[in-house]
Amino acid sequence: MHHPVTAPPIPERVRTIAAAAAPTHVAVAGTDMPAYAVRGGVDAHGRPVLLVKPGEALYGAAEETVVTVDLVATRTIGGEDRPRGLLKVRGWTQDVPDADRRETAVAIAETCPDEDLFTVLEGGAPRLVRIDVAHVVYLTGQESGLLDADEYLDASPDPFLHAAERMVRHINESHREQLAAATEILMGEPAGEVWLWELDRYGATIRSAVTRDAGEPAEDRFVRLPWPIPAASPHALEYAMRCLLFPRGQ
Repeated sequence: MHHPVTAPPIPERVRTIAAAAAPTHVAVAGTDMPAYAVRGGVDAHGRPVLLVKPGEALYGAAEETVVTVDLVATRTIGGEDRPRGLLKVRGWTQDVPDADRRETAVAIAETCPDEDLFTVLEGGAPRLVRIDVAHVVYLTGQESGLLDADEYLDASPDPFLHAAERMVRHINESHREQLAAATEILMGEPAGEVWLWELDRYGATIRSAVTRDAGEPAEDRFVRLPWPIPAASPHALEYAMRCLLFPRGQ
């Protein structure tokens, strides 16, 4: 009997988290320096890229400095940013080559809206430093583990990531009533406060906050709803969500 794949393979899931993540801190190996805040993004190959300015610890550091970069992906629900995943990327620093500088700056501009990106492109003082990945430690919900460089770099994010993120925002802004009704039917009990948490070609994850006893904090639960077959296009993904929210063609 054929059973559907219920979730993306771990390397794909981690790469998807990375594609939506931003660097928050870097720790330099072999020093007593505490981890400090950084800005940057992740390039198309999954490598963290840091915008390093004069006066920062990495600015004068040699290439091949061993560092660990924290990447954090969040989901905005109820006006608050909630963590979706934490990645710790260990590797070696490299200056972004001149030939890759513009493409890299464009890739990280959304998570790093800093005017110094233009200064870098004009040959100014800040540096763009990317991390040659050695391994990645991941913590995503209830899953944790380690990927070596080949596992991580050979994988790709979900192919419909950008379309999925637009759908998540739209549903959470406009269709939470329908999402709650569908969740309650599937769970067979009140769903409490619900949000669409993740959406990918294999299915959807719903975050449900249920209060069991008066005065007690709500308990967060994550309900995974796999599609019968993986979505083959953004249109198919949208159709699958529509069938979930409007099961009778409403």
